[in-house]
Amino acid sequence: MNSKVALVTGGSRGVGAATALRLARDGFDVAVTYVQGKEAAEEVVRRVEALGRRGLAVRADSADAGEAADAVSLTTERLGRHGRLDVLVNNAGIGVLGPLESLTLADVDRVLAVNVRGVFLVSQAAAPVMDAGSRIVTIGTCMTKYVPGPGGTLYAMSKSALIGLTKALARELGARGITANIVHPGPIDTDMNPADGPYASGQAEMTALGRFGTADEVARTVAYLAGPAAAYVTGAELAVDGGHAA
Repeated sequence: MNSKVALVTGGSRGVGAATALRLARDGFDVAVTYVQGKEAAEEVVRRVEALGRRGLAVRADSADAGEAADAVSLTTERLGRHGRLDVLVNNAGIGVLGPLESLTLADVDRVLAVNVRGVFLVSQAAAPVMDAGSRIVTIGTCMTKYVPGPGGTLYAMSKSALIGLTKALARELGARGITANIVHPGPIDTDMNPADGPYASGQAEMTALGRFGTADEVARTVAYLAGPAAAYVTGAELAVDGGHAA
């Protein structure tokens, strides 16, 4: 019960799963949330437990205020040290891309609900159960710095809002010794955007390194922000984008 506890939203696959496993390797007990990927989330938990840590899979839609609060409370009840949470990783998000005129009101509402409202709600629920030294890390996107072409208006808008939220959280929670930072991944090889996919070559060419990143490369940066070396880093934007914005 002396282990530190992390909650990773959207932790059943991709960057979220890699982050959960990296934090487990660093000594955290880890809860992951999912909406549809129950089996994948449970597999992440098994891998966390194989590393000698405790794991928990929680079905929760971050955009639902009740479910967001429940995810935090279940994590602290089952894994927490005296009901505390040490690290929150706001990873859950969706991307709806397409021409401006093709985006519907339903698209706008859903993307903003998950990518913005959901991050706010989970952070709001987590803050009261965090102590000095706790960390909030949010996953943004390289498209907040450079939008390489048409079709990204809704996604870029939603992720850009998280920069303001992160800086405001850093100011609001700093007096309590809690940090808040945001990581901007570039093209990352995941099942949603594979490095061998139909649009991959163009994305890779937009980076200075000429390649996709890996989920573990993002996870290592999140782990840095969650660890002791980043105690004086807050309100910051860290790019893990292969030079996409260079």
